[in-house]
Amino acid sequence: MANQKFRRIGILTSGGDAPGMNPCFRAITRAILSNGTEAMGIRRGYKGLIDNDMKLLTDRDVSNIINIGGTSLYSDRCLEFKTEEGMQKAVQTCRENKIDGIIAIGGDGTFRGARDLTDRGIPCIGIPATIDNDISSTDYTIGFDTALNTVVQMVDRLRDTCESHARCDVVEVMGNGSGYLALHSGIAVGATEIISKEIPFSEDALIEKMLESKRNHKRNFIIVVSENMGAGFTETLTKNVQERTGIETRYARLSHVQRGGSPTHKDRMTSSLMAFKAVELLYEGKSNLVIRDNGGKIESLDISFALDFDKYYKGKFTEEQIAKIPEKDLKLMEEMAKKRREQFMEVYRVNSVISN
Repeated sequence: MANQKFRRIGILTSGGDAPGMNPCFRAITRAILSNGTEAMGIRRGYKGLIDNDMKLLTDRDVSNIINIGGTSLYSDRCLEFKTEEGMQKAVQTCRENKIDGIIAIGGDGTFRGARDLTDRGIPCIGIPATIDNDISSTDYTIGFDTALNTVVQMVDRLRDTCESHARCDVVEVMGNGSGYLALHSGIAVGATEIISKEIPFSEDALIEKMLESKRNHKRNFIIVVSENMGAGFTETLTKNVQERTGIETRYARLSHVQRGGSPTHKDRMTSSLMAFKAVELLYEGKSNLVIRDNGGKIESLDISFALDFDKYYKGKFTEEQIAKIPEKDLKLMEEMAKKRREQFMEVYRVNSVISN
């Protein structure tokens, strides 16, 4: 690593917890300490930064957390940080504690905070961690694989009882910002149908498919629905399926259990690689970046571009806002969006062939 001089580097986790945050926290801490810099653990995200809730870390402070889910640094909402006064309090806390840079682990809200601090003189780098895999600028976010394994284990158990009683379970999984959890878990559990706003859906086609399978002596059915379909969708579908097929149908919402659990190998490995990259970039004097997985390669991207691309990809930009994007950036966004959509639909095409 380069010899950019830092007195202390702060580490925080913010937003929803995700398995892999602790391995990431551990790797960042040890990478910082190995460079002769002090590491400061900031508890409760940006709220802890405002409230001066932090601790100098040693190697031992991050021992035995690599296998633990959640975040040992804790997380909290902080509306105050969204105000200029709150941000100035955070900057002052950094000055008072000799924090010369911060690595922030979390989602888009975390990255906005990192950008705001960088703009106010505290260099920051963000690391993507969310079970939804809904940060559009990266192919993978820490926590996604562990959540998938949790969903698969739970749905496998549901299938056992579905088979015994010739039932259907309509399972709602998390993923407000994207349907990746539904897509990948649906294939892994052999779902009859995967439903997400990214995918065209016909209830009539689903009903006909189920009736045909029933005629062919199929006893159990699993339908996986992403929560991005909106409130009430899954409950209504459950009722309609039972009424239209005559198959006893139950509704199962897995909810926040998907966020817990010991992180898988993939999440431990990915978080460690992303952590090392973030520390390396900070020592090189670089900031206002988000770490990303680009086709398996760990690299970085400007935070502002990443945040704008996320809005562009999810259709949250107005035509006027799109018109203001520099031509070079817009072209790159179009290419990245096309690639991401094509990859999503290519995976879905697999399920459309092998499900029944």
